[in-house]
Amino acid sequence: MQKAPIERDTRQKRAIRDVFEQTGPPLSIDDVLATAKAKIAGLGIATVYRAVRALTDEGFLQAVDLPGRLTLYERADKGHHHHFLCTTCEAVYELDGCTTEVKGALPRGFHATGHDVTIYGTCAACGRTKRSAPKREGRGRV
Repeated sequence: MQKAPIERDTRQKRAIRDVFEQTGPPLSIDDVLATAKAKIAGLGIATVYRAVRALTDEGFLQAVDLPGRLTLYERADKGHHHHFLCTTCEAVYELDGCTTEVKGALPRGFHATGHDVTIYGTCAACGRTKRSAPKREGRGRV
């Protein structure tokens, strides 16, 4: 019988875990690296990838896949929820619970086991910027 490998709890891995415990929205590997470097100056990208993979394997993190984006990660204990992607600033926001309703019935014999929903639009900050921008006069060609 083979023993499961023992995962080490290194200072780097603890710092990366802390990043996710102190941050709400999903994070990219680059976001994690930038934030964790404040605690561990020499932290490298390969270490972040290894730690995120280990934390995902342990069930602490889960991947968030948004179309056209690199994989983001968030704590796995957040329960079922959806995400909002601002098409202007590209920030990702969490939406509490399941805010959408799928219309229509599944075909006979089909059984749903889950769903993924991403809502696209403009976040509040980008919406304020658009509303406060001066309007340009004339739309014709010169």
